[in-house]
Amino acid sequence: MSKIWLEAAVNGPWTRKNQPAIPVSPEEIAADCIACAKAGAAIIHFHPYDTETGLQVDTTEAYAEVIERVRDVDEKVIIYGTLPMAGLPNVSDTMSPAQRFAHVKGLAERGLIEWSVVDPGSTNITHDAWIAEGREGFTYLNPESHVRYGLELCREKGLHPSYAIYEPGFIRQGAALHRATPGCPTPLYRYMFSDRLTFSFPPELYALEAYNTLREEEAPGTPWMVAGLAVDIRPLIAPAVERGGHVRVGLEDQPFGVEITNAALVEEAAKLIEAAGGTLATPDEVRAGLS
Repeated sequence: MSKIWLEAAVNGPWTRKNQPAIPVSPEEIAADCIACAKAGAAIIHFHPYDTETGLQVDTTEAYAEVIERVRDVDEKVIIYGTLPMAGLPNVSDTMSPAQRFAHVKGLAERGLIEWSVVDPGSTNITHDAWIAEGREGFTYLNPESHVRYGLELCREKGLHPSYAIYEPGFIRQGAALHRATPGCPTPLYRYMFSDRLTFSFPPELYALEAYNTLREEEAPGTPWMVAGLAVDIRPLIAPAVERGGHVRVGLEDQPFGVEITNAALVEEAAKLIEAAGGTLATPDEVRAGLS
């Protein structure tokens, strides 16, 4: 049976205005991370928040507080955060690469992370409901200089890049820039689908096949995962498992306004993975798969 990596993305950048059930305080986030690990997630992804403003905050200490709370209970789970996202109300689109990755460097130097987000491209993020309302979305901005800086930092600190593939071209650029950074650890290619946001593909089998064909041409044998934003990823779990892929679930990825817990999403995904013939990988088995 295939060993399947299950990741839980517990909150995302959405704020409670869009996703009311997300954990926000360090205590809440850590509790959700621990619950997801107990439910079978080997990998945890989170965004820290400023509880006063209700917005994402990207300081080394904000990330460290959550990670250390989780580590006090679970020393094995792979846990990592995110990057400042231009387009959010409190993030400038003029940040330098060093500013944007400052907390990643700080966390790596403290031995608190093994992975880092390095998303290899930019895309427009808008919801079909926002378009109908005449409300403009935002650009998730990842200039090439930022991607190169992130990969160099991953090489220096021994971090695995976590690639969110929002468009097919992200695979080509991510693979090319990784080849141009010899010594950088293996990336994970996470295919991002959506039902309601208008980037990329809907969660359909033809789309999974297209992503997989391109990745195998550009980065053969590399690990990959199905995920998304504002999406029900369940229809792709069995096809992913059958093809040797991995799975991410969580409130970050769910359609806005759902009433379900992160732990329940992980438990359901675990059952679907097992029904498709997979077994859940432990954190150490994930590490071995990336070595």
